Amino acid sequence: MMINNLITRIMTSIGLFIFFIIFFFSHNHAWFFLIILGSSIVFLEFIGLVNKIGIKKTIYTNMIFLFTFFYLCFLTYCLIKLSDSKLNTVFILSICIFSDVGGYVVGKLIGGKKLTKISPKKTVSGSIGSFVFSYIPLFIIYMYKLDFINSDIFRLMLYTFLISLTCQTGDIIISFFKRKAKVKDTGKLLPGHGGLLDRVDGLIFAVPVAFIFSKLNF
Repeated sequence: MMINNLITRIMTSIGLFIFFIIFFFSHNHAWFFLIILGSSIVFLEFIGLVNKIGIKKTIYTNMIFLFTFFYLCFLTYCLIKLSDSKLNTVFILSICIFSDVGGYVVGKLIGGKKLTKISPKKTVSGSIGSFVFSYIPLFIIYMYKLDFINSDIFRLMLYTFLISLTCQTGDIIISFFKRKAKVKDTGKLLPGHGGLLDRVDGLIFAVPVAFIFSKLNF
């Protein structure tokens, strides 16, 4: 069962990555459309998640919806600005993808101590696996001497660590909402993953962090 889920998860990830590459390196309008469409789906899935929690309609829920809307607008802006350097954007997304895959594979194979009560399926070994796997894109950069990022290797190592850490934090935050809503997935759009939010839960937190670091000339 685990192998089948892993294969489905990997195939979906590969399909998404190919889909992303096609749009990313095509006309800018197509890329902008994909970003806006993805942000809209994530927004709707999150709103559906909050509604399932059963919180009464109050000013607090309205504030959550408003904050989510503006945050996703900021996320859209970050993705558009980061796409000025296409290879840098691919590097960021690759870190997130490998971090997610590493956490899933190592966590399932090794298991062990639970990382947090918020998401019982996440383990310390899975978190370590996320960090280790997230360095694979950096290793590729180092091996092929790709110099599209103007930072030394030590800064890139710290940068990769922070992106992976943010991805894992985002995953836990969305897991908290899913646990409160008593659902496994935010949707059924992606086989092996659930909803789009299940797939990009770490990414939506990591991209703004990467954008801020880019503005700091990190």
